[in-house]
Amino acid sequence: MPLTSTQLDHLDTYGYVVAEGLLDPEEHLGPITAEYHGVLDQLARDLVAAGSIESTYEELPFGPRVTRIYAESGAAHHQYFDFSLPQKGIRADTPFWAGPAVFRTLTAPPLLDAVESVIGPEIYSNPVQHVRIKVPERDCPRTEAGDVIGGATPWHQDSGVVTEEADDTETLTVWFPLRDAGVENGCLHVVPGTHRGEVLTHCGGAQGLQIPGALFDEESGRALPMRAGDVLFMHRRTIHGALPNVSDEIRWSLDLRYQPIGQPTGRDAFPGFVARSRANPASELHDPVAWEESWRAARDRLAGEDDPTYNRWSSDDPACA
Repeated sequence: MPLTSTQLDHLDTYGYVVAEGLLDPEEHLGPITAEYHGVLDQLARDLVAAGSIESTYEELPFGPRVTRIYAESGAAHHQYFDFSLPQKGIRADTPFWAGPAVFRTLTAPPLLDAVESVIGPEIYSNPVQHVRIKVPERDCPRTEAGDVIGGATPWHQDSGVVTEEADDTETLTVWFPLRDAGVENGCLHVVPGTHRGEVLTHCGGAQGLQIPGALFDEESGRALPMRAGDVLFMHRRTIHGALPNVSDEIRWSLDLRYQPIGQPTGRDAFPGFVARSRANPASELHDPVAWEESWRAARDRLAGEDDPTYNRWSSDDPACA
């Protein structure tokens, strides 16, 4: 459903808004969780075959099972679940999951109705998109330096993780949990009003690109607990991150982007698609198989090429010292 005038005003004023209960947990989220059980089955079988874990742990529920597998294997297997490709080191067998349930949620009418109320009726699904499964930090695999792999997400702007050509693209971030996301299991936090500023310098860190604390007021951050079915809409320059998962449960979410058709995506090596077009309905993609095949084609192409460059920031920037 479209966002209300009050919600649109909040988005314009603060750079974000949460639409409570926009998605139906059973209709829109249930098929995704069911689909990912099969993905986890395959990961478990592969790891047992490789000698990385002793059992598939199929008797465990999804959350405890993925946590056990990550901890025992000593690695985070995010790429198995993700419906995107990594920025570097793509191989012909790099895993990803672009399943039909995920596609149907990307194109769910309530979601697109809300997006249309923000950016208009010509909607392109931007390929910067991810599933996030964050296991409890005490069970997270760690690097040799002791850094948590897949822990708290540092402060950043979504405009800061794509190329400069997309700085003026009217990209709308759409984020929602598949299970309730609270402060303990690592919900998002935002810095209201920062969308009115510029794209700030992002420096490399153990958890990825991040904005140095000296460049903004971290104390102004606000946690956003959300229930399954709630959807967060966020401006591309709004500073945000995610809290550490200090609970006993996973935090599981989808992180999507939409933009007007024809504007740069900031990651042109990856495939997007027309999700809605009132002007040219025949251009819309409705086939989940074709969507999955577009990602396979991108993987095959990129496996034979040098890694594209998406990071505009230099580690020599004074802000990163």
